[in-house]
Amino acid sequence: MRSHALLDELEWRGLLYQRTEGVADALAGGQLSGYIGFDPTAPSLHIGNLLVIMLLVQLQQHGHRPVALVGGGTGLIGDPSGKGSERPLSDPETVATNAALIYKQLERFLDFTGPNAARMIDNAEWLTQLRAIEFMRDIGKHFTVNYMLQKDSVQGRMEAGISYTEFSYMLLQAYDYLELRRRYDVRIQMGGSDQWGNITAGMELIRRVAGLDAHAITAPLVTTSAGTKFGKTEGGAVWLDATLTSPYRFYQFLLNTDDRDASNYLRFFTLLSHDEIEAHEAALVGRPEKREAQRALAADVTRRVHGDKVLGAAEEVSALLFGGADPKSLSRDAVVALELEIPLFSVERKDQLTTYDIVEATLVGPEALFSSKADMRRMLQQGGVYINGQRVGPERGPLASGDLLHGEFVLVRKGSKSYGLVRVGGVA
Repeated sequence: MRSHALLDELEWRGLLYQRTEGVADALAGGQLSGYIGFDPTAPSLHIGNLLVIMLLVQLQQHGHRPVALVGGGTGLIGDPSGKGSERPLSDPETVATNAALIYKQLERFLDFTGPNAARMIDNAEWLTQLRAIEFMRDIGKHFTVNYMLQKDSVQGRMEAGISYTEFSYMLLQAYDYLELRRRYDVRIQMGGSDQWGNITAGMELIRRVAGLDAHAITAPLVTTSAGTKFGKTEGGAVWLDATLTSPYRFYQFLLNTDDRDASNYLRFFTLLSHDEIEAHEAALVGRPEKREAQRALAADVTRRVHGDKVLGAAEEVSALLFGGADPKSLSRDAVVALELEIPLFSVERKDQLTTYDIVEATLVGPEALFSSKADMRRMLQQGGVYINGQRVGPERGPLASGDLLHGEFVLVRKGSKSYGLVRVGGVA
């Protein structure tokens, strides 16, 4: 284990923003434990959390032990960092449920076996046992109000106002670091650059209370080349939970990365080698129309978050909707994934189901492909309607059982981009 291997890697990948002066020497002394805290105020982590998750991944890749601290205790308070107004308070049951879900998501990134097995710890273990008088006497006395007011997380809220509840968050996070140092010998806290003030407060508390060393590493906050916050879309956050953001939409979000951002995101969010990343960077310059870097990024991250099988389905759906792939080549997993992305209609099987019956089924509901029967007939006459990729006309030709995708579905396309999926009921 080289003393500067981790720091060199983080710097090459653009993941190193701030660090304490002695952290290189500490890393040179052998295996260390480092932690990052995760806020369980939502039932899922989002794609913006990937940056700090990759700090833990890199820590483990370089022989050290990652600790993921889920804030079952601090989640009851709420971190004011980066927030322009007070967060709504979550109840204990919701926080506990969210913490359990986040545990499962982190398991996709960290190895919990072997000599540097990752740990997952919930700070409710100690924070919910605290007594107010003892905490204010034993911990609060080490922080002056002037010191706390200087922190960015507080400064950013002075004009709008900040409650004592959120003002005290810094003390709770500092206490977390102290407890982790005492209980698990955790010597490095990592996070986004907006956490620097909270992290250094914890280091100061450890020094004063326990007389021990502690260190910090932060990564830069990620913005897009357009200056917007990474991971935010018109539809809201891009979540790691497949029920909140479908794997296809997750994949598409990464695939649509701007050329100006693709290089950075490959370095931030993947474990591709230096040579592989540099080859993709060269392709960005030499043949940007191929979008090789974006495809590599989308595949690597989607695979890590959702697995190979789900990635394959997302790639198939993408190839169909944007690449003109043959609908009959779709796997069943891809057809199931497609149900979430385009309007879904249904029709009951009868003795002789016709192509007209299938197209007519897409007239139903607010997401109907056609505005009226007249519109449907006009498009059929003009040759603008396709079933499973084949143009159909106004004639009522029989639909053979072999025309059903996986014995149950038919894909209808209007023009070049409007799709609907018809499920045929009563199929054995």
